[in-house]
Amino acid sequence: MSSQAEHPALMIPGPIEFDDAVLQSMGHFSQSHVGPPFCNTFGEALTMFRKLLQTTDPASQPFIVSGSGTLGWDFVAANLVEPGDHVLVLHTGYFADSFADCFETYGVKVTQLKAPIGDRPQLPEVEKALKENKYKIITVTHVDTSTGVLSEVQKLSELVHRVSPETLIVDDAVCAVGSEEICFDDWGLDVVLTASQKGIGCPPGLCLLMCSGRAMESFKNRKTPPSSYFASMKNWLPIMQNYEAKKPSYFATPPTQLINALHTTLTQILSRPLSERFAAHREASQRAKQAVASMGLKQLAEKPENQANGMTAIYLPNDLKAPEVLPNILKRGVIFAGGLHREIAPKYIRLGHMGVSVTDPKRRDVDKAIEALREGLGEVGYKIP
Repeated sequence: MSSQAEHPALMIPGPIEFDDAVLQSMGHFSQSHVGPPFCNTFGEALTMFRKLLQTTDPASQPFIVSGSGTLGWDFVAANLVEPGDHVLVLHTGYFADSFADCFETYGVKVTQLKAPIGDRPQLPEVEKALKENKYKIITVTHVDTSTGVLSEVQKLSELVHRVSPETLIVDDAVCAVGSEEICFDDWGLDVVLTASQKGIGCPPGLCLLMCSGRAMESFKNRKTPPSSYFASMKNWLPIMQNYEAKKPSYFATPPTQLINALHTTLTQILSRPLSERFAAHREASQRAKQAVASMGLKQLAEKPENQANGMTAIYLPNDLKAPEVLPNILKRGVIFAGGLHREIAPKYIRLGHMGVSVTDPKRRDVDKAIEALREGLGEVGYKIP
């Protein structure tokens, strides 16, 4: 049984429910951020992050920095491109717009390749765009939290390496790491950026990036200094290298309690084969999606190949709006998220199913969420087919 205070099951696509041991590790007594015990903990967390992304290339460089996933955009825009460079942003929802806005803040020229809501840009369209212009970077949102759309990152990477091999491939995997398989080396990715509070299962407050040797060479060869101070790889690179070598180092104080929690959750994740973890997420996802279909409801991501394993975005029926339904679900002890896509936000809701809610066989969070959705819709007069 959980030792946490009684609370509604948080079934949004992040932050997610956290394991007791992860939360308890946040209560670790205060430590020096340059003392040997913390250096060991941080160093092991960096190495475990490599294992989670399945990279063994010594040229790959992890970064774990205080901040949200949004900071990852700044890292990319401030270090891997320069003013006037061109980037291609593949658009599957809200977060592509935001990443594009971040690039433009740094004087980078952005082209967006947009798909209809619930879909993703098709590979022939991407190939055509890459042949028409030279891009320093292409970005893809692995799972867009606003739509639940899953991108075909491996095939996309193969395409980019074939058609435009000099273009760096940046995977915005905030809603994917920990719930979707990512093979950093085998897929030839250059950056994977994420945050702590979704599939990784750690409280919010950490930005995590993995950069390839090719990305780091691109950074070292830039003509101008990094255009951010806090998000500067120049400032953070020696810190990360020293910590992974378990040596004290300082640029800015790391959040020691969060690093302890991250160490705990990564240890848990890696204690069993990653293949089992991803299979558990696929099973829970199919259970949720089949239940949604059985209620006569549609997903934003209508095509099965576009559907994420860590979340489900659900259109509401009969012109219902999210504020009419979400309180009824909450009364049944479950929290869903409202819509986030600007064009259709009131028309849909989002269910998260990732992390401990699907990997702990003692929990029935997903089943409870499905029941709450069914009953919550019934309360506003929707008749299940």
